[in-house]
Amino acid sequence: MTERILILDFGSQYTQLIARAVREANVYCEIIPYSKSFEIDGNLKGIILSGSPFSVNDPNAPVIDVKTLVKKLPVLGICYGAQLTAKAYAGRVEKSSKREYGRASMTVQDEADVLMQGVSAKSQVWMSHGDSILELPEGFEILATTDSIPVAAFKTIQENPLYGLQFHPEVYHSTEGKHLLKNFLVNICGCSQDWTPAHFITDTVAALKEQIGDRHVIMALSGGVDSTVAATLIHKAIGNKLHGIFVDNGVLRKNEFEEVLEIYNHLGLQVKGVDASQNFYTQLKDNTDPEAKRKTIGRLFIETFQQEAKHFENIELLGQGTIYPDVIESVSVHGPSVTIKSHHNVGGLPASMKMDLVEPLRYLFKDEVRKVGRELGIPSNLIDRHPFPGPGLAIRILGEVTKEKVMLLQEADHIYMNALKETGLYATIWQAGTILLPVKSVGVMGDERTYEFTVALRAVTSVDGMTADWAHLPYDFLANVSNEIINNVRGINRVVYDISSKPPATIEWE
Repeated sequence: MTERILILDFGSQYTQLIARAVREANVYCEIIPYSKSFEIDGNLKGIILSGSPFSVNDPNAPVIDVKTLVKKLPVLGICYGAQLTAKAYAGRVEKSSKREYGRASMTVQDEADVLMQGVSAKSQVWMSHGDSILELPEGFEILATTDSIPVAAFKTIQENPLYGLQFHPEVYHSTEGKHLLKNFLVNICGCSQDWTPAHFITDTVAALKEQIGDRHVIMALSGGVDSTVAATLIHKAIGNKLHGIFVDNGVLRKNEFEEVLEIYNHLGLQVKGVDASQNFYTQLKDNTDPEAKRKTIGRLFIETFQQEAKHFENIELLGQGTIYPDVIESVSVHGPSVTIKSHHNVGGLPASMKMDLVEPLRYLFKDEVRKVGRELGIPSNLIDRHPFPGPGLAIRILGEVTKEKVMLLQEADHIYMNALKETGLYATIWQAGTILLPVKSVGVMGDERTYEFTVALRAVTSVDGMTADWAHLPYDFLANVSNEIINNVRGINRVVYDISSKPPATIEWE
């Protein structure tokens, strides 16, 4: 059984980043709401208490019995977690006379302490708090301060080590924060750092064999990273008892249907390709509202999948490519209920199918899914693909979707994607795409005037897609792509580049 760290979530916007930092140290961890009960066994090595939007002095502030936890395991409180710890032992936490938000300079007071080993005497940290710990409880020691607050880090030895950090070590701007977290994980909790993609694959395949047994699994594949990695893991466990369905909804990229099926075949997956494009075009006719288009595509996908699933007998399980952000984003810190978001990449398959779920990636982040995919030998042209919206090109065609418009956009997008890959720019950006605008303008080609469509090129840089900046692509590159599109795609005579960031804009136009 894998050793693990548990993160108790009090509602902080940074909780996922704590988990990512722990995982980057090759230590497995899970996030649960602070209010959810859990078992302490020999594999649980330590507890991290997250930050929170609350003040510890609020009447409705989330509270946990820190003293009981420390009797059993090492504990690290971060921001709110540190303040909660200090208050639990009768320390004084009050609203700061000078609030700290953003970068701060931390001065280490006790360089010999195991948590501070290898940390510079002066180190940049990231603060985000309105309260401060003004007095530590009896028996607690200050490990670090900043210019604004007396307690930036502290410790005490109760039954087990108990540490608190007023800053956020998990964020990029805390320059030695991940080193601090590694000190806690390895030097204090005794983690062996053996959680690797290969380790995950071995454990997961064994668990899948036990869960599935002799039963058969059906799975809707999207051609994306998550569903492909999930299917490959399930296939390693049960072989051809996995039955995949890949639907061509008519709004995939150029040649994508054929290319993805070829990759699935190369991986040894048993996948049936279903060309339902004409039905999608018929149903999308006269649909101009973005939400109506999304719902139409989602509904038709489910109908197509259910129709095809009837051709298989004795199917009891449904495979899904659910990943960890899909799970924890829907968790309320005020209750233990967990609901998978309906817009997941399988299209929100309905409960009426009455099947148990098989979700081998349920506890992985996106970058971890890619690492596992590489370890499984999935080709890089699939593993390193940019995110692509479930409704496909339908939401990159503003207004009504027709087969003719799809073909027009496929050609322009194909030129853009190939140019990004050939110049090495594809790997430097988070997501790129071409948008067909419902706008025609006058142009001149040779001696003739044209009146044709405009396309917008979009490329953004991001870490997680939550925020994004427009990618500063070279002018020469944009000029060459523009010329290629206009000269080779009849029906488009103008190309523009989108320089909007998220927020206030979104990555997709619809």
